[in-house]
Amino acid sequence: MAKENKSNPLSSRGRNATLIAALLGWMFDGFEMGLFPLIGRPALTDLLKGTDQAGLEADWFGVIIAVFLVGAASGGVLFGWLGDKMGRVRAMSLSIFTYAVFTGLCGFATEAWHIALLRFIASLGMGGEWSLGVALVNEIWPGKSRAFIAGLIGAASNVGFLLVALLSMGLTGFIGGTQSVMLSVGISEATSQHLLSNSAWRFLMISGAVPALLIFFIRLFVPESSKWEEERDSGKTSHWNNIDLLGVLTGCLAAIGIIYVWSPVAKHLPSWFSILATVVGLLVCLLGFLYPVRQFLTRAVASGKVAAAQKTRVIGRMLFGASLAGVALLGTWGSIQWAPSWADTLQPNEANVTLADGTLVEGIKYYAKEKTQAALAIGAIVGTILAALAAGKFGRRITYAFLSLGSIAAAVYFYQGHTTFNGSFLVAAVLAGGVTASFYGFFPLYFPELFPTAVRATGQGFAFNFGRVIAAIGGLQTANLKAYFGGDLPKAGSALAAIYLVGVFIIWLGPETKGEDLPD
Repeated sequence: MAKENKSNPLSSRGRNATLIAALLGWMFDGFEMGLFPLIGRPALTDLLKGTDQAGLEADWFGVIIAVFLVGAASGGVLFGWLGDKMGRVRAMSLSIFTYAVFTGLCGFATEAWHIALLRFIASLGMGGEWSLGVALVNEIWPGKSRAFIAGLIGAASNVGFLLVALLSMGLTGFIGGTQSVMLSVGISEATSQHLLSNSAWRFLMISGAVPALLIFFIRLFVPESSKWEEERDSGKTSHWNNIDLLGVLTGCLAAIGIIYVWSPVAKHLPSWFSILATVVGLLVCLLGFLYPVRQFLTRAVASGKVAAAQKTRVIGRMLFGASLAGVALLGTWGSIQWAPSWADTLQPNEANVTLADGTLVEGIKYYAKEKTQAALAIGAIVGTILAALAAGKFGRRITYAFLSLGSIAAAVYFYQGHTTFNGSFLVAAVLAGGVTASFYGFFPLYFPELFPTAVRATGQGFAFNFGRVIAAIGGLQTANLKAYFGGDLPKAGSALAAIYLVGVFIIWLGPETKGEDLPD
């Protein structure tokens, strides 16, 4: 395939198709990530009813969220490896197929552990789709446009979150309209009621398979990265070896072990053992996820195609990137993601309203959780674009430092400045969502600039997604932190926001890449 250039109309169509496919992939990714918090509890209530696990829905919910984060981290490395070995387009198609099909299969679950297992496999594809799409878009869209496109990448998944919030607010009407359509096409009333009962969790999960149709568009219209093709033609991709994936498997099992020692089923374990297991497990996970790239670089150095110094630089940048992402993801999952649940506990400061049909609406608190999630998503859509543009104009390091400081201020103002659910609360949610989520527009711009083409998908997949393991561990500690503050979520959320201070200092350890081309 010819190298991309702006004068070639076919290349222009290829670039546009690449961007459209990637944005749709990330939007569906965000929608499916946001879907489980909406229907997870009704699904678990349905599946655990009448079993000895009834009443443990919250415990199962926390474990499934943590398993999802670990799966996404593992998928970022696994599919990144596939993208560097077999090509961005083929691997991205496989990642979308994985998260779409296995999300859809959740609709047929009959046990709670079925959901956990299927969500884990689906999350492999979600983590992989991020790293592959970012690598492909950055390699096909070079130059000044990359900053704005990086912002679109971050915004796309938050559009998915916004759609989930809107669906949640209109869920009753959605279920009624869907049942009418199902009956009109000959589906029996019993089947439709089975699919649409308990907040329609089965129907919505099955609908999660729809993004699989995107694969046909990708395979027909999206061109492969010419940069990757050059690496393949030079023989560098031959240094990837299937046996290296045992490292990813080992790292994944270690991360699952960490989740186990902090899960409700392991409450009998002493805290010192859980802490020790966490430290050891995190180290094993780190080494396991790094293993494929280390082995690839060792072979490439031995063949003379890669300088020995590059091996050290790549590994160092993977650890550096993982630290940056770990700060942002821990701040998001440990602090701001609790905001919708907190909104439901606050009192409204506006009078109740009786609608025309006699329904009593509890002031502005009506749909408090959904409105809060929508506010966070709206802020995130704007914030991700502005952050990427700021990084393009002012530089990567200074932008990340200011985003970290801004996240602390926004989170503390949100949690400590509000005691009632009102308009001011929602404005603060927009601000908090915009600043704390802005990193997800920054990373698609900065991470591809840290790695050469041969290891770009794997390197940035590790950098971004290893942070999810850290977030999973930190998220499991949020309950302990709440207990330390006497159940006060605002204090716990504000305390967790202090993690952003680490980012203020870490960013200066990395390179400033403003104005530089992607490394070959």
